[in-house]
Amino acid sequence: MAEASLRVPSIRVSQTRIDDTNRLIPEEVPIALVYDGSTHAVMMATPADLEDFAVGFSITEGVIRDIAEIREFELVEHEKGLEARMWLVPDSGRTHAERRRRIAGPTACGLCGVESLEAAVPAPRRVGDTAKTTAREIDKALAMLPLEQTLNLATRAVHAAAFWDANAGAIALVREDVGRHNALDKLVGAVTRGQLDPTKGFVILTSRVSVEMVQKTAMLGAEIIIAVSAPTALALETAHAAGITLVAIARPDAFEIFTHPHRIALAAQPGDDARKEVQSHALP
Repeated sequence: MAEASLRVPSIRVSQTRIDDTNRLIPEEVPIALVYDGSTHAVMMATPADLEDFAVGFSITEGVIRDIAEIREFELVEHEKGLEARMWLVPDSGRTHAERRRRIAGPTACGLCGVESLEAAVPAPRRVGDTAKTTAREIDKALAMLPLEQTLNLATRAVHAAAFWDANAGAIALVREDVGRHNALDKLVGAVTRGQLDPTKGFVILTSRVSVEMVQKTAMLGAEIIIAVSAPTALALETAHAAGITLVAIARPDAFEIFTHPHRIALAAQPGDDARKEVQSHALP
């Protein structure tokens, strides 16, 4: 089976010397997502945690609603890549086949074009409103995350998506990939397969927050996103519509809240009052 990284030779050039060396770099291979013998999509991804990836992709793309709808899984390696083969329970299989027929239909008319545009940005799933966290928990998670990114520590070239478990007070899961969407899909699959409650914690992203990242988090049912990078305007609009609390530009000592700030206790501990006073002015 393909490895997640590969060691390759390189030449290191600095101001004082030139050295022959080598470096670990992440692998990137085609992964075909196959349902009942029919290929749904082919994604370029890091070949690690691929059952998590298959389950997470199936959930976030709306192929299934529950992991029990996958009755069998098989990973098959080919010379050019891998197939993640899934067989669905009968009702799910029929629904998926109908969806594929709609996707594959002709689009050479104005109406179909409008429908395609609407399909590109569907209304997000609305999440619940039970999750809570504190500024201190967010700071702790962000401080812990870099050491949990084992593949990135070796390669400096992959994204991560993680889940902070509020019950344990620690990062419970981290999934990494060359693709930020893939990393999140892997996390969704891992949370689902591990039967963790997505409302008892929050999702952490090392990448920028595009609309798809918000949509995928909503499909998981998580109510809080903490992102190291910035969001797009459409991501903010989608987070607001989904009811998701979106925190971005997050560092261990500071972060910005863009939507639904009520889930985060900003003065949970003595000494946090100054930050609460400063950030309250920026909240909508």
